[in-house]
Amino acid sequence: MGMQLGDNLKVTLFGESHGKCVGALVEGVPAGTPLDTEILLRDLLRRKPGRKGLSQRSEPDDCEILSGVYDGKATGWPILMLTMNSDAKSRDYSFLPDHPRPGHADLVESVRSDGTADLRGGGSQSARLTFGLVAAGSQARTLLDNVGWSCYAHLHSVGEVKAKPLFDLERKTPLDPSSDSGRLNCRDAEAAKSMSHEIESVRKDRDTIGSVVELLIEGLPIGVGEPWFDGIEPSLARALMAIPGARAIEFSHGTRSSTMRGSEHNDAWEPGPDGPTLQGSSEAVADGSLGGRSTGSPICVKIHFKPPSSLPREQFTLHLPTNEKMPLKVGGRHDPVLGPRAAPVVEAVAILVMADLGIAGGYITD
Repeated sequence: MGMQLGDNLKVTLFGESHGKCVGALVEGVPAGTPLDTEILLRDLLRRKPGRKGLSQRSEPDDCEILSGVYDGKATGWPILMLTMNSDAKSRDYSFLPDHPRPGHADLVESVRSDGTADLRGGGSQSARLTFGLVAAGSQARTLLDNVGWSCYAHLHSVGEVKAKPLFDLERKTPLDPSSDSGRLNCRDAEAAKSMSHEIESVRKDRDTIGSVVELLIEGLPIGVGEPWFDGIEPSLARALMAIPGARAIEFSHGTRSSTMRGSEHNDAWEPGPDGPTLQGSSEAVADGSLGGRSTGSPICVKIHFKPPSSLPREQFTLHLPTNEKMPLKVGGRHDPVLGPRAAPVVEAVAILVMADLGIAGGYITD
């Protein structure tokens, strides 16, 4: 099913951007797993719209847990988590389906559904549905904590403005939501200031800009990951590329690997205090996964996001009733950049994927 992620820990998304609610059904969380509502609220706040310079859609994003949790712990039965949509403005999308937006799925979704899809705000394709991913990931975070694994993500770049590598930054302390770092989910304070200026410049120019989110996975022993299509890289890539706006993903040296020599790219095994370790592990420059299985080194991933397709300027695109290109100016409240609000989604998706692989490999048990 296209709306479901995972084999052992399953997350099924539901809802539409302008429907009554969005959320997730989470199956496979072991009975007795505690749900920390404080962490849940903090994770959802990082994704929430309405922050300065970003989307001004004002949704409270209060998470209702309707089943599967009793007295603060998972019962072992499916967990239903949702939030009600309260600030949708459907009149901003009155031009649909006649005038599909450039860069959006309006036309392809309408054709595929034979005209029955709810296209308002992106419908079921909307990033609004990432609420369910973040809520589910927050629930699964405890599973990784119990075995000493961690997943952290932050905004790595906006346009040409780049932050320091996440491995070189403090990554456990919650960010002040009123600061540039907290507002943009960037752990490099100096870079966050420059990013804020860049985003404001783009916004004033009535345009949008691309961005990159960096993900760091740590604490894994050697061997996590299943063969071939269920290896760490294939599993993460498939899930992360489903996040709306994701356009490329890099592991370790990424695309630079294609210009390197083998003697430069290879990481030698060395004796370590707890067994074999890869040269470069202590600086997070070694491959964190080989053959789809973890090496014990940190796993560094970069997810590239396109500029948001909804621009506050006029674009010429096909008007279906006349079969001619006509000007379209998209209203609504849209982000000028995707990375800031995508960072907690990347983190949540990584948590869900690693928890699923941990259960599959017997590292995470009831």
